[in-house]
Amino acid sequence: MGVLNCTPDSFYDGDQLDIQTKVKKALKLEQDGAAIIDIGGESSRPGSEPVALEEELNRVVPVIKALREVSNVVISIDTTKARVAKAAIEAGASIINDISAGADPDMLKVALDHPVNVIHMHMQGKPKTMQENPIYQNVVLDVLDELKQKRQRWLEAGFKSQHLWWDPGIGFGKSLEHNLELLTHLKVFCLEAQVVLGVSRKSFIAKIDANSHGPQDRLAGSLAPLSFAWDAGIRIFRVHDVFETRQFLLVHQHLTEAIS
Repeated sequence: MGVLNCTPDSFYDGDQLDIQTKVKKALKLEQDGAAIIDIGGESSRPGSEPVALEEELNRVVPVIKALREVSNVVISIDTTKARVAKAAIEAGASIINDISAGADPDMLKVALDHPVNVIHMHMQGKPKTMQENPIYQNVVLDVLDELKQKRQRWLEAGFKSQHLWWDPGIGFGKSLEHNLELLTHLKVFCLEAQVVLGVSRKSFIAKIDANSHGPQDRLAGSLAPLSFAWDAGIRIFRVHDVFETRQFLLVHQHLTEAIS
């Protein structure tokens, strides 16, 4: 899942490029091996402010329409707003990537009305304040229980289990210790649902390596957790560096098969 940020303030590769340049970036991600292009118009970096509905629509819908005209790649819309999700689906998206796990009460109806897959992510708090003082009794069990509760509500409403994926939300309301605990216990999340994992260039890497001076220095640290994730059974990775991630996982897969 290659990340295409249509935001000026994302923590790593946000920009204000024109639509055609964004489409070229998406096509490069596809060429590098992305099976899914995840398009978002609202930054969820720690401390970020929410974006108005019309602004978010204007950022993502034209890009999705333009990309769909030149590629059949699967498109995911990264949004917490049901109206944005609906407009994105009508423009050509087929996955809703919702970091709020359905907080918008209309999101379920949008998902039920369209043939889509949905990703529910765990987040403690909201992006603006989520990293101030995250607290858990047991981070693995707490995150798993909350995702299960939200998943169950959707299943009871008629959404099909095979189309509802989840993401433990690395870096979203978690300390370094919380992130490490989740990353070393990913297998429990794979027992009941398809898991999506996003660790790409996140700040927990800099907390481990003091010589990392910004997101641009975190590629190697982004690849390290993927061996744990692959061995746990995860097959969907949300990344900025598609070529490097694909190659890393390909070699890891071959090494694993060679010793099995």
